[in-house]
Amino acid sequence: MRLSPEQIDTIRATARETFGPEARVWLFGSRVDDSALGGDIDLLVESDQDIPVQALLRTRARMEYAMHLPVDLVVQTPEHQPGPIANIARLTGVRLA
Repeated sequence: MRLSPEQIDTIRATARETFGPEARVWLFGSRVDDSALGGDIDLLVESDQDIPVQALLRTRARMEYAMHLPVDLVVQTPEHQPGPIANIARLTGVRLA
């Protein structure tokens, strides 16, 4: 996994603030592959709470600002089901929180 401990802490803390302490977060995509280079940070976040779109955008922006990398957020809430990408993230990803 190509994330520093500080980046993992940033992801966990920011996800907790927006999605609550019970949120589940997976890292997936190229950052899971230790042999890959570069790439954005792909995250799946599952929450039992419905989250306003503006809060999702702020969360993504805060993560990007803190880590100086682009972040893609796939969010699954009772109101928003992201589809098959969530299954891929769960199968191939690494759970961070």
